Amino acid sequence: MNDSPGWATPGSPSDGQGSDGSRPPTQPSDAPKWSDSQPPPGQWSSPGAGQAPPPQQGAGWGPYAPQPGQQPGAPYGAPYGHSGGPGGWGGPPPAAKPGVIPLRPLGLGEILDGAVSTLRAHWKTVLSVSLVVAALVQLGLLGTQRLLRDNLVVSTDETATPDELVRLMNDTMLAGFASYYLQLLGLLLVTGLLAGVVSQAVLGRRSTVAAHLRGVRPMAPRMLGLTAVLFLGALAAGMLPALPGLLTGNAVLTVLGVPIGLVLLAWFFVTFVLAPPALMMERGKVTDALKRSAKLVKGSWWRIFGISALTWVITWLVSVIIAVPFAVIAMIVSPDGFDGLLSGTSAQSWTFLLVTAVGGLISLTVTVPMQTGVTSLLYIDQRIRREALDLELARAAGVHDHQDHAAVGSRPGGAGPASGG
Repeated sequence: MNDSPGWATPGSPSDGQGSDGSRPPTQPSDAPKWSDSQPPPGQWSSPGAGQAPPPQQGAGWGPYAPQPGQQPGAPYGAPYGHSGGPGGWGGPPPAAKPGVIPLRPLGLGEILDGAVSTLRAHWKTVLSVSLVVAALVQLGLLGTQRLLRDNLVVSTDETATPDELVRLMNDTMLAGFASYYLQLLGLLLVTGLLAGVVSQAVLGRRSTVAAHLRGVRPMAPRMLGLTAVLFLGALAAGMLPALPGLLTGNAVLTVLGVPIGLVLLAWFFVTFVLAPPALMMERGKVTDALKRSAKLVKGSWWRIFGISALTWVITWLVSVIIAVPFAVIAMIVSPDGFDGLLSGTSAQSWTFLLVTAVGGLISLTVTVPMQTGVTSLLYIDQRIRREALDLELARAAGVHDHQDHAAVGSRPGGAGPASGG
């Protein structure tokens, strides 16, 4: 028999049965009662002397009625609003959620949902900032494509020589690198610009474009400096291993250098991906933001890499869905049509480039905020896991009982289940 307060097992004296299941003889009125040996009132309620309480639907385990403030159907002793769960009697209470995420360590689905919820709740500010940066990036892509596509025409009249094929491969890789790094530059800018919006969304506060820009303005020089450092670092990590092959036209060196460059680029990007939100939320120096990112990522590199890679796949699929109709329209209105697309001559026309640029502008405007939201929430999640940032966020949001919730096990290593990624 378990005599712990808050619940009673079948066959305990509290339900009027003996250990063998038979009902004991009636006790004299002066005999000690079960309630006499239990904790004082206020911790739990026992049935009155000599009578059994009426059964109540949804009262949880045992015949006892819920305590005042206890949700019907919750385990006995659980606070209002908590229905308990496996792993303990009642389990930890739910974490507060003043904004787009609960204030506890986040799982993958909560991070993705929080990024989408931020876009929905603050769409005016988010899309305004994203549209301006996407337009600048798309102008750079348009000029780069027009400059490099002159060398990407495949001749169908005669067989290309090996040297021409190597040159074509190198030019194609340069065009791909230029497109990637221009989009990366825009992503870094938007991440820094929208970090403040994400922090307001976490606290459940609204933000306007004017108020947000006033908050960003003092940090603009440091944000641009950090963006330049990250861009040059990513450029060096990804391009230097393949640069000898690209400069000499040696296909072997290029093929060997590209995988090495991709590995270095992935390491550099994940290690310092949290630097933009760290700079804008902590408002420190560029070097401090880089150190903070490396410190927060340490020990969680693969988790952050996996979430970032999955986010990139999702946003890439959305970009393709948006861009394909514009590519079809561009092919139709292009002077050379489908044949020109195969030979590469359509890509040289301004008609084709402008129509596809519109599709690229729309796709970047929609998908970049998703990526930046995930990055900012990863920063907040890492600080919650390591520095109990949820307590500070709860105080800032006006949640007064969150400290009690956190103490019950909402953090990894606590008494209750933590939300992993």
